[in-house]
Amino acid sequence: MSAIKALIPGFLLSWIVSTVIGSQGSSGGVLSITHTFYQGHELYWSWPLFCGATALAWALFAMME
Repeated sequence: MSAIKALIPGFLLSWIVSTVIGSQGSSGGVLSITHTFYQGHELYWSWPLFCGATALAWALFAMME
């Protein structure tokens, strides 16, 4: 259950950080932030950041149980 709960903070952290860094024109180096268009909307996203943030949130939720 901790892994499922960790997806929400992982998504939010990735989305916010990617938007802030990506909107400045940077790719974030190792974060490899990509700029995509989805149904007319701009989206900045980073899979490495999402995986890292989800793993961190999962560890925190698991320690709280």
